[in-house]
Amino acid sequence: MKTSAKIYSGIVFAILFAPILVLLVFSFNESKSLSVFSGFSLKWYRELLNDRNTLEAVRNTLILAASATVISTIMGTAAAVGINKLRSKWSKAVMNTVTDIPMTNPDIITGISLMLMFVFVGRLFGASTSLSFWTMLIAHVTFCLPYVILQILPKLRQMDKSLPEAAMDLGCTPVGAFFKVELPEILPGIITGAIMAFTLSLDDFVISYFTSGNGFETLPIRIYGMTKKTVTPKMYALATIIFFVTLGLLLISNFVDEKDEAK
Repeated sequence: MKTSAKIYSGIVFAILFAPILVLLVFSFNESKSLSVFSGFSLKWYRELLNDRNTLEAVRNTLILAASATVISTIMGTAAAVGINKLRSKWSKAVMNTVTDIPMTNPDIITGISLMLMFVFVGRLFGASTSLSFWTMLIAHVTFCLPYVILQILPKLRQMDKSLPEAAMDLGCTPVGAFFKVELPEILPGIITGAIMAFTLSLDDFVISYFTSGNGFETLPIRIYGMTKKTVTPKMYALATIIFFVTLGLLLISNFVDEKDEAK
């Protein structure tokens, strides 16, 4: 059974990581071929650094992801604390259901509904353009927020409820007790939620496509536009860089979780 389990696991990992391995190897290929490796070269990485439009799309994506992460982490922490303090089981069930909707709802439905709402509000107030960076930011915060909440809620439920009460008995205000006692206890969940929000925002295409305006293009949208013609090998180089950045964030998240479990 152990041998068959290892073989099965090996097959699963091969299916999952073989495409990434091919992408990584051919990002260093000297030629454009995806079937023949003609020699090691950093040519496509150099071309990537000279592609102004792609670098601008990367900059836009990072700005959007960082902004959405900060906002959704702050709002998600406040929401998780509020949900955890609800006494009514019915109220908690309603809030949990509402929180789950953006995650279970198909991205295309979320994207179209948000686009219609932004266009309606824009026309209602007579705006010249209904879609912009700000509409994309609101959309990204909308779908990142539930993931942050669901990372923080378990930490709040694991925390000893007498700790903030003891802090207030010793003279802390409710706000002071939160920052001095509760925040350190739930910090691993906040960090994990922030990393998850950043990676989700970085990767999103469907919702961004429906809520983006003229003049602001994210990397997934640019790559999609390039697929209508041809994807040059410098995109393999960019995808390799993004993969290692995401892998680094994942390792940080796992390290934080392991440290918290050990604690």
